[in-house]
Amino acid sequence: MNKSNVNKHFILGSGSSRRIDLLHQIGVYPDLILKPNINEINQKNELPLNYVKRIAVEKNKIFQDKYPSSIILTADTVVSVGRRILHKVTEAKQAEEYLKLISGRRHKVLTSFCLFSPDNRLKIKTVQSVVKFKRLSSKEIFYYIQSNEWQGKAGAYGIQGIAASFINFLSGSYSNVVGLPLAELYRMLLSIGYKFNND
Repeated sequence: MNKSNVNKHFILGSGSSRRIDLLHQIGVYPDLILKPNINEINQKNELPLNYVKRIAVEKNKIFQDKYPSSIILTADTVVSVGRRILHKVTEAKQAEEYLKLISGRRHKVLTSFCLFSPDNRLKIKTVQSVVKFKRLSSKEIFYYIQSNEWQGKAGAYGIQGIAASFINFLSGSYSNVVGLPLAELYRMLLSIGYKFNND
């Protein structure tokens, strides 16, 4: 597949509006956006690194048979404290528990992304960032819960919102914490011959 053809059909396998915005930031506009419906429950004793890689790959594989001639990008992001995985949250009680857990301490944000292309098959990359929150008061936690910004977010926060004011330290990729490490993705797209407008 030459450079003129490799851009013809690009699928983002994600329901995340944040990932769409991040792709637009580097000039990638998917032709098709599909939400992967898979079981995201972690396996017994599964480490966060192993989990995030497995889920990103499983999300990709469900689209490959139907779209064998497309580029398919999928990703998964988790927050981890030690061996514990802090999944996306949908309930305020769980969000409060997570915020108390990461208050005043460092945690890791792991994103694995998979890129399928007809010629190069499947490539996978995992990026880790380290984030440290200030010690949160009960009033700050209550205020953040009331904002509803935690809904659907791994670790119960989004770095691009109010929670930015809680972060004392960040080591690694900022966009990785949002949901997609752009520098690493950009290099991988170049490696498969993807043609950006600035090429």
